[in-house]
Parts: sequence; C-alpha cells; structure tokens
Amino acid sequence: MTAEMVAPAWMHTQISAEEYDSWSEEQCTGIEIVDGMVVVSPSASKRHNRLARILANALDTAAGPGWNADTDFDVRLQDVPLNNRRPDVIVYQADTIDLTPTRPEHVLLVAEVVSPGSETTDRIVKVDQYAKAGIPFYWRIEQAATGVPIIYTYVLDPATSVYREGEMFTGVIKAAVPFSVAVDLGVI
Repeated sequence: MTAEMVAPAWMHTQISAEEYDSWSEEQCTGIEIVDGMVVVSPSASKRHNRLARILANALDTAAGPGWNADTDFDVRLQDVPLNNRRPDVIVYQADTIDLTPTRPEHVLLVAEVVSPGSETTDRIVKVDQYAKAGIPFYWRIEQAATGVPIIYTYVLDPATSVYREGEMFTGVIKAAVPFSVAVDLGVI
C-alpha cells in the first residue's frame, strides 16, 4: 500500500499560502497547516464541541461590541512556511470580521479544549506558536473526569514572546469569571 492510497498527494507536499487560500471552506475544515504541511485533526467529541461553544458564547457576551468570540476558523500565524491554526475558541477585533485570513494582530485570545490525542499539541506546540505570533492571551481548558472544566490562563510577555502562567479557574463557565483576566489587565 502506498501513501497515495491512504491520503491524497497534496497531504505529502508542502503547500503555500496562495494554494491554501484557493481551497474551499469545506476542504479547509478539520485541518491545520504546520510548516506548510497539512495536519488532519480527528473529529472532536460532542463534549469538546459543547464546551468550546459555551466558552465562546460567554466570551462573546463579556467582550462587548469591540470584540467577537467564535469557534472553528483559521488564524494565519505566518505565511512562509505556512502556519494556519484553528483554535477551538478565538476572540478577535469585531471590525476585522470580514478580513481573511485572520491575523495574530487582530486576535486577543485563543483557547484550546484539550482532548485525548491533543495533549502535547495543546500544552506545548500551540502555546509556543501562539506566543511567537504575538497573541496576548492563551487559555487551555482541561476536561476533568468530574465534568468540571479547568481553565489555565497564560499572558504573553512581549519582551520575550513567551507566555507566563496566569490564574487557574474551575467550575461552570460564566461570562465574567475567566474573562475577568483580560478585563482586569485593561485589554478589554
């Protein structure tokens, strides 16, 4: 069995930003681009998707009219080699809603809901990529066995382009609880 029998040729060659931008939304769903290579993400569980949606709704309410919170779309971290990530939740400037691709300078916060199989990527790889791109806040949400989410917050140190640990929250996600980190810092 050859690699072509398992996956199409475009998954075995580095692609450019121009090539990626020519793909349909359907082709881009469920993939990320890392160093120009397509990375296929496994389908998220219902629990994962629900938690991301609840968090996005709470953040959207808390953020006010200047910011939007959404799920499931690309953030173009760099063009060469192409790095597109698809955070579970993203808070971005409302007036950039029609700009494509979304760039890090328009993003306030990205959040990743950790699932089995994404632990290393969400805890190490994405943290580094988002920090180097200059995104001010990163949140990692762990799904505890008790069903109560744990939110780990990180704040970017612009001088070093590294995140420092912020507060940790547990419990029911509400609009003003974890988002108060950004509000307290005067960002929103």
